[in-house]
Amino acid sequence: MKVLVLGSNGQLGFELMRAQWAPGTDVVGLPYPEFDVTRPGDVEKAVTAHAPDLLVNATAHTAVDKAESEVDLSFAINRDGPGAMAAACAARGIPFIHVSTDYVFDGTKDGIYTEDDPINPLGVYGASKAAGEEAVRAATPEHVILRTSWVYSAYGNNFIKTMLRFGKEREEMRVVADQHGSPTAAADLAAAIVQIAGTIEKTGSAAWGTYHLTGSGYTTWHEFAEHIFQRLEERTGKRPCLTAIGTKDYPTPARRPANSRLDCSRAKERLGVACPPWQESVDRVIDELFTNPPQA
Repeated sequence: MKVLVLGSNGQLGFELMRAQWAPGTDVVGLPYPEFDVTRPGDVEKAVTAHAPDLLVNATAHTAVDKAESEVDLSFAINRDGPGAMAAACAARGIPFIHVSTDYVFDGTKDGIYTEDDPINPLGVYGASKAAGEEAVRAATPEHVILRTSWVYSAYGNNFIKTMLRFGKEREEMRVVADQHGSPTAAADLAAAIVQIAGTIEKTGSAAWGTYHLTGSGYTTWHEFAEHIFQRLEERTGKRPCLTAIGTKDYPTPARRPANSRLDCSRAKERLGVACPPWQESVDRVIDELFTNPPQA
């Protein structure tokens, strides 16, 4: 099986490139700027040149606040790019795996979101990702869309690395405590994609559609930070004083959904994939950052 990963130098792309694929799998990664999803023709050229058996989209414009002022760029990357990839796959009979986000929801539901709940994004990022989902569905039936949340890795920029840096530098930290969701390790997402790819290779198909896939369990950004600082204290003896604040106390250009809790049972039932408890994966990434951090 030949797998083409577009955007191989992001958090997810990096983990896909070092994941444990089945023996004999040929995984080709195209990083930015070698592959630029906003450049006309790059998608068609990449798919034609590499002729994969499976295409995985690891590109995304994930700068949520910047997206509010980078509307055209956000839609070019998050809507037009996936749409072009899905169309290229449809023309060649290639299955397509695409990653989306909890930000397609507005976070007002009193409960856990299922795949059947109506979407209502609050900002440009969520709207562009929702439009990307629709573009994929319209272009090809042979797709798996994985909605995830709060992604982190030992590679790239993310909440864990920011908290560890601030935890070493500052005596006090204020972190939002009224936004609920699930931290998700990019490595766990990658492992799930590898497993789905294996099903496609063996059977020629998968349970096509849209799924939720996040770290197991729910928390808040404040509790997430508290867990990180506990691990920091164990290793360095240093731990900042952590204060819980409300979203209103930390204004940002983009509105965040207060409830990003996703029901992941459908992915387990139909695709056979699930992520470990978020605490276990966070600990694994922190261990890597202290012992053998990637060069990023």
